[in-house]
Amino acid sequence: MSTTSSAKNFRAVSARAPLPCSKTLLERLSRLHPKTIDLSLDRMTRLLAALGNPERRLPPVVHVAGTNGKGSLVAFVRAIAEAQRRRVHTYTSPHLVSFHERIGLAQEGGYAPILERRLVEILSLVESVNSNQPITHFEITTAAAFLAFSKKKADLLLLETGMGGRLDATNVVQSPRATVITPISIDHVSYLGNTLASIAAEKAGILKPGVPCIVGRQEPEALAVIEARAAEVGAQLQVFGRDFDVSEQGGRLIFQSHTRTINLPLPRLEGAHQVDNAGTAIATACLLFNQKLSLAALEQGLSTASWPGRLQRLNKEPYQTYLGANTELFLDGGQNAAGGAVVAAHLDALKARDPREVHLIWGMMETKDAASVLRHFRGRASRVYTVPIPGEENAFAAGDLAKIAESEGFSVVPTQGLLHALLLSKAAMCEPGRVLIFGSLYLAGHVLKFEHASDLTQSVR
Repeated sequence: MSTTSSAKNFRAVSARAPLPCSKTLLERLSRLHPKTIDLSLDRMTRLLAALGNPERRLPPVVHVAGTNGKGSLVAFVRAIAEAQRRRVHTYTSPHLVSFHERIGLAQEGGYAPILERRLVEILSLVESVNSNQPITHFEITTAAAFLAFSKKKADLLLLETGMGGRLDATNVVQSPRATVITPISIDHVSYLGNTLASIAAEKAGILKPGVPCIVGRQEPEALAVIEARAAEVGAQLQVFGRDFDVSEQGGRLIFQSHTRTINLPLPRLEGAHQVDNAGTAIATACLLFNQKLSLAALEQGLSTASWPGRLQRLNKEPYQTYLGANTELFLDGGQNAAGGAVVAAHLDALKARDPREVHLIWGMMETKDAASVLRHFRGRASRVYTVPIPGEENAFAAGDLAKIAESEGFSVVPTQGLLHALLLSKAAMCEPGRVLIFGSLYLAGHVLKFEHASDLTQSVR
């Protein structure tokens, strides 16, 4: 289909009334393929060609792969770029509360999730053009995102892979401005392999000839694979610890490269690992903007970047009623062993400043290695409350998760849901403590939906 034909179809679909809501469309699109994940580029290439290849009409792309820190990296680079007065699109996954979050479109003075009407229009178009052919949910929605990005001007598109890299639906972009690989760890072993080297090989599949790549902190095994792939395709690497570095000194962030040393405030995002993520983001920004990158933009970017569901301190309402006054509440969607390690380290840092009893409210998907995640909390959490994740059929039942926690030596109580867990935690704590809701981004998304006590009572009991 030509670009002109695609545009005509877009107008035709937009003119129809009434259109279904995006939720209905997304549910329908999820049934086009028998598998949730089926890594391949063939279906994506076919659909994009029928749409007039919108992936060839995108703003300059920064393609981001890795296991941990992709979202934080995107948040930092976006905030820095916007402080440089650049218009930025973002593509991230999964979402927390609404699918619309995945497609962030540049707006005057910032960016915003795609509007419902616009999302419905592009989903309706890609559904029509796809003509009921097999395609995964992530593939067809990524095609829709490319269509949306191609129709709205911006200076930059921060494009996050869904899984892996080599066969990820986003890897149809052939000439990005830059690529970034954040820290790689063991995850998604059913699809990417069960060794660090095999997973790194999939992530390194986003490297392109002549396209520079910023490489975040890596284990030697993963870095060796990335370096070999870069040599094979002719991609220049800038590697954490070799070409740039970052550290915390005297309550400040110090970034160093071969050409500059920059003294900055610590990032707004909590956790020592965010210093590393910020360092990789600064290196990316230095590559993108060169000498035009201002100190003020870096300071503003680190101070304003926001990424919900990652070591997020929750407002006491509506939770205070169920948790008790002065008890601290954190939310994190860390869902693999590496994520567990960084959150556990943050609990240690908090304990050093203010010792408190720690309770863990834990919910996970069955596709994850739950034991390897929980193991990092030995000696840190005095009690674990397991919870189901509402609406997720592939989530662990609270009882099954409790058995895993027991096998790892924890004092554990299976619960009916978040509200039940909060009340049990409150009853068990002798004085104000520290509660961490942890284990899955899907759980984090459910928690963030509830802004009022009535919603919490009705939805997560």
